[in-house]
Amino acid sequence: MEPILNRIMLYVRDVQATCVFYERHFGFVSEKHADDRVTELGSANGGAILMVHPAGKGVKTGQVTVKLVFDTRDVEGFKEKCMAQGLKFGATHKADGYSFANAKDPDGNVISISSRAFACR
Repeated sequence: MEPILNRIMLYVRDVQATCVFYERHFGFVSEKHADDRVTELGSANGGAILMVHPAGKGVKTGQVTVKLVFDTRDVEGFKEKCMAQGLKFGATHKADGYSFANAKDPDGNVISISSRAFACR
């Protein structure tokens, strides 16, 4: 059996702020065990688990080489919902039959909402 990508580790300065961000805007639920430094964020809709870990002093946060992409059929509707909660996405871009918009989480990690998964190709 081939391995399946199921978890993504985010190294962050403020674990609580990051967890609240992904819970509020993307519906994740936090789970932390008392003896573990990692907080796991799972979604009722499935998909990858975000593992939030405190960044060491030498770790540079807000890397631009990775982008977390969240699928949504209605990019504009999701942007409006997030705006009402204090998260502002940039301009909506149109691409080969789908649209997307970008923002950043509290540590500067790039996130995107995209309708690409629902595009008719």
